Amino acid sequence: MRVAVLEDITVVECATYVTGPYATALLADLGARVIKIESPPAGDPYRHFAPGPHFSANFAHLNRNKESIALDLKSEEGKRVCIDLASRADVFVENFRPGVADRLGLGYEALSALNPRLVYGSISAFGQSGPYAKKPGFDTLGQAMSGLMGLLTDPLDPKIPGIALSDYVTGFSAGYGLLGALVARQKSGQGCKVETSLLQATLSFIGEAAATYYQTGAVPNRVDRVRNGHAFAVVAEDNLPLAIHCSVPEKFWLALLEAIERTDLAEDPRFRTRDQRRKNFELLEQEIAAVFATRTRAEWLRRLEAHDVPSSPLYTIGEVLEDPQVVHLGVAEEVEHPVAGKARYVGPAFRYHGLEAAASEPPPLVGEHTERILLELGYDPAAVMKLKGAVQAAP
Repeated sequence: MRVAVLEDITVVECATYVTGPYATALLADLGARVIKIESPPAGDPYRHFAPGPHFSANFAHLNRNKESIALDLKSEEGKRVCIDLASRADVFVENFRPGVADRLGLGYEALSALNPRLVYGSISAFGQSGPYAKKPGFDTLGQAMSGLMGLLTDPLDPKIPGIALSDYVTGFSAGYGLLGALVARQKSGQGCKVETSLLQATLSFIGEAAATYYQTGAVPNRVDRVRNGHAFAVVAEDNLPLAIHCSVPEKFWLALLEAIERTDLAEDPRFRTRDQRRKNFELLEQEIAAVFATRTRAEWLRRLEAHDVPSSPLYTIGEVLEDPQVVHLGVAEEVEHPVAGKARYVGPAFRYHGLEAAASEPPPLVGEHTERILLELGYDPAAVMKLKGAVQAAP
């Protein structure tokens, strides 16, 4: 669903894969008009990231509520249309490698000279300048270089996480920065450039770990926060996993011991105090894991809930989407495209009360709205047909 908070805002997206498209998807959820520029004939490579009849589900999730115009930005005609769009837009977002936008004549200086109110979002892998600026970068490298992956995996047996965390954190950060720039424009009347990168956004996201290092000089690892949070992931008798998080309040630790009938651990000299539990956490995990192997997950969850222990089943995506609480929240939505058909997605992460919401629009096919957008820009039908022909002929 989408709300009309940004209904008067037009966004031009010149971005592929996740970071830029996620930033603009967040604005589209708030009602902004997002015009996605795609290179013909295949469009955004993320369309083909995974199998799908018209586009991957990965692409579809990020590009609902958008329009697509197919432009060859290596041609003078394509660049001219892009500049025409940017000169009338409120926001322009690109995630080219540093220097590419300037070479295309689509850099901040060039576009802001034509449109001083333009908010220009620039997303890179490692920053617009510096020793790594020209390096290629994808999510895995953002996670690895920022230190995020070092907090999620064992460095002696590293595994790549199964989600593009760095990409999404960067897209979220870009969207946050763009909204701030739009608010600033209301006061000054002037746009500005908003920069972020996989490296900067992800490092900011794990700033808690950085603050620990600055303060203590100790390098945080995957287990440190688990120890401090008294958090456990265990497997029940029926081989189903669940998670527990006792956090700081002693009452939750004691409630856990009551629920699992191991109150003796409260007096065990290895675990009597919070600090002792931190120091002997691996031993504590072993004690608790052995207990949870004696009953089914459903049984344990009932016992934990009865004792008000913060706990949850450790779900797969399939399980969570069928959970009654998720169904109750109504996070899933269905859209229908006249060619691609019906599909279901998870909608925005928030819900406004007191603002009218509308149904989401489906993701577009490559160049689906090219003709309509060109006519809106004032191109006559003959010019529109010429541009469409050039796009269709592009290699």
